[in-house]
Amino acid sequence: MEKPTLIIMAAGMGSRFGGLKQITPVGDRGEIIMDFSVYDARQAGFEKVIFVIKRENEADFRAVAGAHAEKSMEVRYAFQELTDLPEGFAVPEGRVKPWGTGHAVRACRALVDGPFAVINADDFYGPGAFRALYGFLSADGPENEHAMVAYRLRNTVTENGYVSRGVCQAENGYLTSITERTRESMMGAFDRRFAAFLRDTVPGNPLKAEYYLPGVADAEMTENGARVRLLPCEETWYGVTYREDLPTVRAAVARMKAEGVYPPCLWEA
Repeated sequence: MEKPTLIIMAAGMGSRFGGLKQITPVGDRGEIIMDFSVYDARQAGFEKVIFVIKRENEADFRAVAGAHAEKSMEVRYAFQELTDLPEGFAVPEGRVKPWGTGHAVRACRALVDGPFAVINADDFYGPGAFRALYGFLSADGPENEHAMVAYRLRNTVTENGYVSRGVCQAENGYLTSITERTRESMMGAFDRRFAAFLRDTVPGNPLKAEYYLPGVADAEMTENGARVRLLPCEETWYGVTYREDLPTVRAAVARMKAEGVYPPCLWEA
């Protein structure tokens, strides 16, 4: 079995943040949130990372994120583009909004040849999350069994505005209704279901309809018997949804460095 790959979705528009938040420093040595995710992933055992980005941001990402990641990981880039559609479909007139997280994962279909995990570029997950994911992905398991890291809701909220959260329902350790990562067989589902989304959902909201990652997982559970195991996580999530979130994230990073969770400079470790 191929070793697990980490996919980092970094093509978001950042409209609520007011800029390219994915490359805003949160560490005293200029580290960005992605640096901590790459570091934690490498410590857990991941050796390959794919950044899903906008093509026009490629130079910035290669200089800021890619240059650091390349010191410890095999790095690839996938481009999330509005025109990346199945044959027979076209971008609705006036559409500029990206197609969503499911489309971002689909953009990696030519680069993934084994199990993979998916995370956001602007979320801080903590070392335990990556250890749980790598452990699951490295173990033998049924083709239709996937997993997600489940956080306590109280550990995932921001005080600076509204953010959506997927509240998960579970039974006997398995999700009964949503998800965040998958094994290889799911990549085909992201591609296959995108055409149905374009055909059935987009006509009713052509400029803003989004193809969400959780929706693909939910449909696979409902229609194809897929199972999603919950991997409990007591880590505290930190994210930069709003610019006002930055001081909290920076303080948390400083504290974790002081406690020895992270070295003084990640890419020199």
